[in-house]
Amino acid sequence: MSYFDRALVVITLVGILTGLVGTLVVLRKRVLFAQALTHATFPGAVIGILLGVSLQLGAVVACALIVGTITLIGRITPGGAGAASGVLLAGGFAAGALAQAFGSNVPIDMTALLFGSVLSVSTTDGVLAAVALGLSLLAIVFAGKHLVYAMFDPEGYRGLGYEPAAMEALLMVLTTITVVVTMPAVGAILTIALIAAPAAAARALTARLGVMLIIAPTLSVLSGIAGLLLSREFSVSAGACIALVATVLLGVALIVGRWMPRRLRGEVVA
Repeated sequence: MSYFDRALVVITLVGILTGLVGTLVVLRKRVLFAQALTHATFPGAVIGILLGVSLQLGAVVACALIVGTITLIGRITPGGAGAASGVLLAGGFAAGALAQAFGSNVPIDMTALLFGSVLSVSTTDGVLAAVALGLSLLAIVFAGKHLVYAMFDPEGYRGLGYEPAAMEALLMVLTTITVVVTMPAVGAILTIALIAAPAAAARALTARLGVMLIIAPTLSVLSGIAGLLLSREFSVSAGACIALVATVLLGVALIVGRWMPRRLRGEVVA
């Protein structure tokens, strides 16, 4: 398999994954949290490289620390989780820059970490993306109804004897896995584009969750493949092209959705 074919396979797997998980993230209004995680992967990846372990392992550890910190702050200070997520956006980059400075004797491609390098992804990256996609599909199939119920009616979900926090934790885990396996392809900065933009576009086009879970992965895969082809054609950053295509598709979806009859979007007409 050529490097370009491998990149196409990985970006397709990542596209489906980000579309599915991104839909849940957007509906739960956890985009800022997901963005904080994308920034947290940066120092984790840098430290992982410096220690001689895998980039993904370092990113997972960093994400776990960030999730724990945000959760703890949210419990101590009501409403503080959102502020903590915002602060960690800047803190993540600062920590990564300092870690790289202290380990300057180890060559690190900072551009690839920040903006991705989908054309140099390995077979291992593809396997991890496939495993992450499989786990996410299993979670959606077996816990999808619980996720949605806890998302839109936490009190009613608790009244049935279940704990909404368990579903919130599951969403955090899925988001973390998605961020970590997507980073090698599009980088720490641009990962949020694939997670949020296709899902937001799907939300603009339909109010039906099942349809969103089809549209969002489709748009995400389309963004990935189109961006990859554009980067090869014009010899520019693949990650930037992918993010730009995703943004353009979101803009188009917002315009189309604005003029689409409500009955076609699945909304109840009063």
